[in-house]
Amino acid sequence: MDSQSLRTNDSVEHILRKYSDMVFRVAYSRTNNTHDAEDVMQDVFLRYIRSKPCFESEEHEKAWFLRVTINCANSLLTSSWFRRTTMLDDRLSVTLAEKSEVYYAVLALPKDMRTVIHLYYYEDYDIRKIAEILGRSQSYVKSILMRARKKLKSVLEVNENV
Repeated sequence: MDSQSLRTNDSVEHILRKYSDMVFRVAYSRTNNTHDAEDVMQDVFLRYIRSKPCFESEEHEKAWFLRVTINCANSLLTSSWFRRTTMLDDRLSVTLAEKSEVYYAVLALPKDMRTVIHLYYYEDYDIRKIAEILGRSQSYVKSILMRARKKLKSVLEVNENV
């Protein structure tokens, strides 16, 4: 193995360590299924290895991974193979903090709302950047964020009163 291959392997390992958690979380927020999220994650990193993109900045790199993750998840969810499969019970092993009421309330949201909530609260993106990543207008993102918050509030208030 030559030194160029070693450098390439090191950079791929660095990228995997740096973005694998984020890619998995975004994929899971889109698919709501551990196995599908893992498939999406593999697709994203294969695309990275095959295309060897050059990034202007770390922010550009992170945005690329988010955009590709969302696109891969959407492709999986709209594929004819996916529509013909029967979902099995998917038990995600998560930490105690993730097993909170809020976590499950977010997972119950529709896909677009889950994605916007995830990017806004978990990845700390502002509305402008989320709109750019999703390829939507800022007003669309604001609207989805507002509706998602309202829905979460009503679900959590109902659960609190029970």
